[in-house]
Amino acid sequence: MAKKKSFDYVLGTAGHIDHGKSTLIKALTGIDPDRLKEEKDRGITIELGFAQLELPGGTKMGVVDVPGHERFVRQMISGATGIDIALLVIAADDGVMPQTIEHMAVLQTLGIARCVVALTKTDLVDDEWVEMMKGEVEAWLATTPYAGCPVIPVSARERTGLDELLRAIESAAAGTERVRGGNFVRYPIDRVFTVKGAGTVVTGTLWSGAIHVDDVLELLPGGLPCKVRSIQEHGVAVDEALAGNRVALNISGIDKEQVAPGDFLAEPGLIRPTDRFDARLTYLDADKSGKPLETGVRMHVAHGTREVLGRVLLADGLERLEPGQSAYAQIRLEEPLPVSSGDRFVVRTFSPVKVAGGGAVLIAHPRRRTNLDAHEKAALDALSSGKLQGAVDELLYEQRAPVAPAELASAIGVEAKPVAACLIESAQAGRACLLGTTGLYASRPLRQKAITAIDHTLIDFHAKHPAETGIPAEELRQLCFPRMGSAQFNALVDEAIASGVAVMRAGRIGHPSAQASAVTIIENAADALYAELEGEGVSPQPFEYVLRDAGVDASLAGQALTMLLEQGRVRKVDDDIYYADEVFAEAMDRVRLHLQAGGDGSAKALKEVMGTSRRYAIPLLEAFDKVGLTVRQGDVRTLRQP
Repeated sequence: MAKKKSFDYVLGTAGHIDHGKSTLIKALTGIDPDRLKEEKDRGITIELGFAQLELPGGTKMGVVDVPGHERFVRQMISGATGIDIALLVIAADDGVMPQTIEHMAVLQTLGIARCVVALTKTDLVDDEWVEMMKGEVEAWLATTPYAGCPVIPVSARERTGLDELLRAIESAAAGTERVRGGNFVRYPIDRVFTVKGAGTVVTGTLWSGAIHVDDVLELLPGGLPCKVRSIQEHGVAVDEALAGNRVALNISGIDKEQVAPGDFLAEPGLIRPTDRFDARLTYLDADKSGKPLETGVRMHVAHGTREVLGRVLLADGLERLEPGQSAYAQIRLEEPLPVSSGDRFVVRTFSPVKVAGGGAVLIAHPRRRTNLDAHEKAALDALSSGKLQGAVDELLYEQRAPVAPAELASAIGVEAKPVAACLIESAQAGRACLLGTTGLYASRPLRQKAITAIDHTLIDFHAKHPAETGIPAEELRQLCFPRMGSAQFNALVDEAIASGVAVMRAGRIGHPSAQASAVTIIENAADALYAELEGEGVSPQPFEYVLRDAGVDASLAGQALTMLLEQGRVRKVDDDIYYADEVFAEAMDRVRLHLQAGGDGSAKALKEVMGTSRRYAIPLLEAFDKVGLTVRQGDVRTLRQP
């Protein structure tokens, strides 16, 4: 199957009910975007409609037609989330109406930079009225971010003004950058249905990345995996869908009942749904109520094609926002959303439901707080300005444990690769520390804090336990940073060792200034223990009595014995039976000489040769087998041949 050429942009309609949006789209494209019988019977758009448009210069556009009725503003927001250019439709016989204003607020909030106005139904009024209405619309636009955008009088019925409108759309597209970027698949679902013989089908505008047949995607927020069986763009089968296109996916592994409009498809593991996010929020007061937005207010929060309830908590003690004001806020959600940094969202009042404003997601997984410290404020400022490097530096400073690039990227809500590049830059500039070869990064203050904590903890430990060479890493972590992960803490221990405030010996971490004296104590205990074992000969007492007679404190026994075993001065031949190496070697020599002389190789005879009882002889003989001196054949042993 050949790869289909991607659409360049997505054009979306906006405007009041019955101002002729769907009729205009049909006149421009030849496609009726109203699909439902109820839509055709009532003459209004209820669900999203779709078409495709090729402009005179060859630019290709997907077209999203949205409902204009106030009851369907949520569907309008759903459709507008993926568009690049807005086509605002205003009827010449009606002018600017409530839904015109509300839709304009949605476009502004979603960051749609380019807008073209179609002044429709000009066939119903005279030319003088058209000019007057055009002037009124232009005056109203001057109070919005879309001041100066073209206003084109048209009549879909008489097909006048359509060519000029197409040229205006083409001109707007020439200076437009795609609203969304990124290399990874992000796809909000706006429709779900089944096709006989195919199964579950979903539709939506592909925000970013590319989808191929047989790709495995993750359905969010539930996290269910699914596989792409086939792809269509505007009814045409393709093997690859690219960002910016209206895309239908036939998916397997998920039943229709398990997926709903508002769900989100993404590459597995790319996005963690969140119950809160930090944002730059603008209060637009689209219905001109004049009331301020109070902190803590419960609102509808629309992101992608889903709308959930949440609370708006203004940052740093700010009690309210007046219309037109902006501020940082944390949005606490009652249901999780798969947001990423830079995503746009819309907030609507709880009741009656009216567009109130919205903004941009800055941090997808922030701490639960509203008072910002200096570094958090600086990070939000950097993200608001599109400066990821500055945000990474500030957020790394806030981390209480070393982080991997992917972990920090997930917390912000961006792709990992650019964050990794920022961390490399920070480390090279001395603003951050790469911890050895672990791939973990820490701020310089965190690294120094950890080294100091390890230093002080080890000194305190040695003061209380002068005979101990050190403490196991896990116990040290519990004393220093009990909430930190083991891998993160071990990376900081390595930094402490490299800085000379810690040493590792036999799996224990100690302080250099104290470990030497502790080692001396253990060496003395080991020497005493060895001397006692040497005196015990080939028939040693149980080990607890050996320790008693050697005068070695029980607290030192394990370390002293470990030292002897590591040095090869002592051999363990059975549970609770240890031999001094010289005693073991002498017993081996006696057995070797006896067997070389043709002596009896039975256990009874060899027991007599070694001068010990059967209790000790059998473990000794088995040890000789293991070290390669002898070979057992039945009840008789012979020397192993070279």
